[in-house]
Amino acid sequence: MFPVAKFKGRTIFVTGLWRENPVFRQILGICSALAVTNLMVNTLIMSLSLIFVTSMSNLTVSILRNVTPQRIRMMVQTLVIASYVIIVDIILKAYLPEISEALGPYVGLIITNCIIMGRCEAFARSNPVWPSFLDGVASGCGYAFVLLSVAFFREILGFGSFFGIRVMPVGWTNWTIMVMAPGAFFMLGSFIWVVRYFGPKEEAKPDTAM
Repeated sequence: MFPVAKFKGRTIFVTGLWRENPVFRQILGICSALAVTNLMVNTLIMSLSLIFVTSMSNLTVSILRNVTPQRIRMMVQTLVIASYVIIVDIILKAYLPEISEALGPYVGLIITNCIIMGRCEAFARSNPVWPSFLDGVASGCGYAFVLLSVAFFREILGFGSFFGIRVMPVGWTNWTIMVMAPGAFFMLGSFIWVVRYFGPKEEAKPDTAM
């Protein structure tokens, strides 16, 4: 964790998007990554919802960090997260009922997403408001980057479309497996492998064992 004096927006975003990306670095949020990535539009709405919940939860937890008793901090964080998830769920049901129905219970399950609780506990409860808000946005964007990348290939290969618009040529045979859970697992695993293998390698930590 960086000292407060050294916090910079760029550093926070690079950390959330790449160095500590919640999906391909920390392997968090896998359930929703497998469940809602069959269509780009569903994935986009889910990603925006998580960015909102993560950033606002971080902001709220940071504001309350000095008045929240240590022994009940986890309950307070869960209550804060649940409140923002309820707001998202109500908005989706009111203005995007079809997408809300397509996402089903996965919007409600944002409450249990380890990414949000992890950032609240590891960052927001011990850092100022603005860096905590940026950290939430960055972590949510890191999550969105992975999900949208997976959904891009799943929709094109599985439906031959992009955001519902047909892009594959006539005669294209849709890959049925790509709209099923095994296809999501395969694409996510492949994405994580490509990033970890071809991306910059993490520096090895020195061995401190005696």
